[in-house]
Amino acid sequence: MIVAANKVVKMHYSVLDNNKNTIDNSFDGEPLVFIVGTGFLIPGLENALLGKEAGDTFSVTVEPEQGYGERHDDLMQAVPKSMFEGMEIEVGMQFRATTDAGDQSVMIIEIQDEDVIVDGNHPLSGITLHFDVEVLEVRDATEEELAHGHVHGEGGCGHSH
Repeated sequence: MIVAANKVVKMHYSVLDNNKNTIDNSFDGEPLVFIVGTGFLIPGLENALLGKEAGDTFSVTVEPEQGYGERHDDLMQAVPKSMFEGMEIEVGMQFRATTDAGDQSVMIIEIQDEDVIVDGNHPLSGITLHFDVEVLEVRDATEEELAHGHVHGEGGCGHSH
């Protein structure tokens, strides 16, 4: 069966940055399982999967515009440290913040005397990604999986909708 929209794909992958640093790798653990066309994968990787089938292996380089986007300096800002009063904060912590554009995930990238610098960019924005992929299985998604927008394991999805 060929990878296309509304197919369930089970695959292993590794992803590296331009300096050959491993960002993520499923080969030593559980494979990734998802429905094609639901926005689960970045566009560059999903497009590279289309037309493949179980047993295929391939490598693909995904530029930022087809990955997590370019970095935007205007998504970084200083907020008063007092906004975190009573909290133990450290660099790398992530929070949901209410912004003019709605709720957004932000990460603390620096703690100064009176301010905390937060970044609303995705941590992988602006980075060219290099994937090695092995397609393990391709099948039709069930009607229930399509209705819920995610893959179900044996016995259902384990939660109520």
